Amino acid sequence: MLQRTTSVTELEVNSVAIASVLHIGDSKIIHGDSRALAVQRQAEIFYGNEGHFNFPIFTEPVPLPPIEEDVQMFRQNYNPVIKIRKVDIIGISSSAVVQLGNTGHITMLNRTKHIRQLLENLH
Repeated sequence: MLQRTTSVTELEVNSVAIASVLHIGDSKIIHGDSRALAVQRQAEIFYGNEGHFNFPIFTEPVPLPPIEEDVQMFRQNYNPVIKIRKVDIIGISSSAVVQLGNTGHITMLNRTKHIRQLLENLH
């Protein structure tokens, strides 16, 4: 992993939520995972069996294509300092990452199932 110093003069973040990461500095591994089930209804009718994560979106494996390219890279950092004057972030949410520095490996995942039930479909 690269060895550089991160210098931040000003950082303002209003909100970090739901498996998200705000990281200043170096990290080897960052892993975030968020699962959400959102039900929106016109009427407040509850059946008692809501809230399960058995939908295919939550159980199907994530297809990751294999990396088959032989990548050769040469990097020369003339300045060992990453200088950041100002970062202003309104919100970080749902398995997201803001990284100011060096990272070896980042894996983030969010699976959200939105269900909208209108009155004509509730009966």
